[in-house]
Amino acid sequence: MEARVVEAGRGWQWIVDGFALFRKSPAMWIALTIVLALLWLVSFVIPVLGPLLFYLFSPVLFAGIMMGCRALENGEDLEIAYLFAGFRQHAAPLVTIGGVYLVGNIIVLGIVFLVAGGSTLMATIARPGADIETLSAAIRSLALALAVGAAAYIPLIMLIWFAPLLVAFNGLVPAEAMKLSFAACWKNVMPFLVYGVAILLLWLVLSLPAAAGFLGLLLGVALVAVSLPVLFCSVYLSYKDVFI
Repeated sequence: MEARVVEAGRGWQWIVDGFALFRKSPAMWIALTIVLALLWLVSFVIPVLGPLLFYLFSPVLFAGIMMGCRALENGEDLEIAYLFAGFRQHAAPLVTIGGVYLVGNIIVLGIVFLVAGGSTLMATIARPGADIETLSAAIRSLALALAVGAAAYIPLIMLIWFAPLLVAFNGLVPAEAMKLSFAACWKNVMPFLVYGVAILLLWLVLSLPAAAGFLGLLLGVALVAVSLPVLFCSVYLSYKDVFI
């Protein structure tokens, strides 16, 4: 199975087409996103273990969402049940991908912690009466750590981006799916760069209403409830563009 190389402008088109797919069933998309958010919040009921389990099963949930995208595109109704469709088929390989994603996130967080200076940095920032020079150095260390963490996170995202779809739709085993996902992202670095910049700018715009008080915050939450489904749909459309 080969990944195509697409034009840089396709990165923006994934978002545009993602919004078009969202518009086919906006109420159900928002409902599905709310259920997913509630599952994430419930995971915190079990300290430490709960969020780890959510990370572990996230590719299973994500694959179900992608099945919902395909069904909606084919004229079928989108249902909440699609969120759990991944548990009915390909669950084991999807959980394997989730394990890689979980371990990768732990490693990235460890790198950030080490580069930032760990508990020493937090103690410096929290210490009352710390001089400006010390605080500035601590903030620079934190900024460097976040930059290094972002650089380490990008290869992990490349491994995972297409992997659940390649397992769910093409029957690939986890190792093959992640290898092909990484290669496809690498080949299409320019459209993904356009896509990433566009997503970042859109999220910055969506965050602006939150500064306008309570009503602005409500508007911001509503916009996020729309933007997340569009993001899900755009991932599905990037898969179609590169592999189908």
